[in-house]
Amino acid sequence: MIARLRRAYRGMRLGTRMALGLGALSLVVFAVVGTALTTYMRDYLSAQLDTQLAQAQIAQSKSIADYGTLSGKKYYSWFYAVYDVSDGKTELRRPEDPADLPKDVDDFTSLARAQTAAHTELLRTEHLRGAGSYRLRACQVEPGVVLVSAAPLEDIEDTVGQLITIQVVTFALALLALVVFGRRMLRRGLKPLSDMASTAHGIASHDLTESAARLPLRADGRDGGPEVDELRTAFNTMLEHIDDSLAVRAEAEQRLRRFVADASHELRTPLMSVRGYADLFQYAAANAPEERDRHLARLRAEAARMGILLDDLLLLARLDAAEVEEPLRMEDADLVELVSQAADAFRAGRPGHPLTVLTGPGPVRLPMDPLRIRQVVDNLLTNAAVHTPAGTKVSVEVALVPGAAEVRVADTGPGIPPDDRARVFDRFYRVDKARSRDRGGSGLGLAVAQSLVRAHGGSVELNSAPGATVFTVRLPAPGVHPADR
Repeated sequence: MIARLRRAYRGMRLGTRMALGLGALSLVVFAVVGTALTTYMRDYLSAQLDTQLAQAQIAQSKSIADYGTLSGKKYYSWFYAVYDVSDGKTELRRPEDPADLPKDVDDFTSLARAQTAAHTELLRTEHLRGAGSYRLRACQVEPGVVLVSAAPLEDIEDTVGQLITIQVVTFALALLALVVFGRRMLRRGLKPLSDMASTAHGIASHDLTESAARLPLRADGRDGGPEVDELRTAFNTMLEHIDDSLAVRAEAEQRLRRFVADASHELRTPLMSVRGYADLFQYAAANAPEERDRHLARLRAEAARMGILLDDLLLLARLDAAEVEEPLRMEDADLVELVSQAADAFRAGRPGHPLTVLTGPGPVRLPMDPLRIRQVVDNLLTNAAVHTPAGTKVSVEVALVPGAAEVRVADTGPGIPPDDRARVFDRFYRVDKARSRDRGGSGLGLAVAQSLVRAHGGSVELNSAPGATVFTVRLPAPGVHPADR
């Protein structure tokens, strides 16, 4: 039975449980208040009755001492008994009125003996047979004479009973009103929590497995007080975080799909070329030996191109994975010397693009991987030559700024369209969609350059306008200041 009640209680809504708990607490409070009030009222009425007994006995004692008779018997249903105790015995005098004594006077006699022994007024509550509960008081009227008076407690019991009845009815109505209206107020106060629960159920009904899944629902409203408002804010913040995470995941999945598609496309082209030149080489070996070397050279070129593409993909994968064995071999190297070597190689391979080199008066030594930084500079210079017409001026400059060294590669070409500037560092992205792979690359050069610079703790920035396109590579240079040169 108890277990069933517990299950039923746990199955109730929070507002109902709180209302019942408030009702139980109120019931305890009402019981304590009612008990205290009833006890106080009983004691107060008993004290009044004791005062009435004392006042009546004072007048009756004087009457007995002066006239030998009782007088002032104005209270209905009171009892009076006079005892002679002069010779050591407790003898009851004959009452003036038979109604002055109850049928059983043993309690009166006992109290008179006790008063004689105590020599002071005594008060006692007794239940007289056939009469009910009475308050007895014994006092000495004169030497050898003891008066015992008894006042009924029926009026006090009736008053206390009526008080208890009024309290029970009043507290019961108050408790009922408290539970009913308290439950409504609690449900109203907890409504924001129910709204948040509804929002959570609405979110649970969404299919979050889709790549474009978002969480458009939020917990609205301003009711419930500061605590509920704090919970609502935390709930919405959590939803915003989940929504942003879903958006990042969807974007990452989209990039991954595009990357896989682009990589497959880029690899398919050299593979098809390899197959074609292999077939041509086989045919030439049997039928046209003079063409064999040319087909073999083309076959080697396509294989080399595919190897470069695979090397770039492997490097990007290792940089993204942040492997324990990083693909960098850090050492103290001269940035000016690396830029000068890259410039010499550019002049030899791209004579159609005049190159200006500004390196300053002295070396700039930094902790870096010289091969990878050289690869970054080569990629930027090659990018400038590929995307500009012959005769376009190209410049490379090494400069120091507070806390960093910069390599600026600029050209005076037509610039990069605004819509393409944000994506030039994406993998397999080409500004010129119609450019052939023989003239250009696979679209990984700038992506590799950015990843390598970030692996060094630096950054790559692009500023482009017609006639002025500048790529700025910034590398951290602790301990190196512009004044050092």
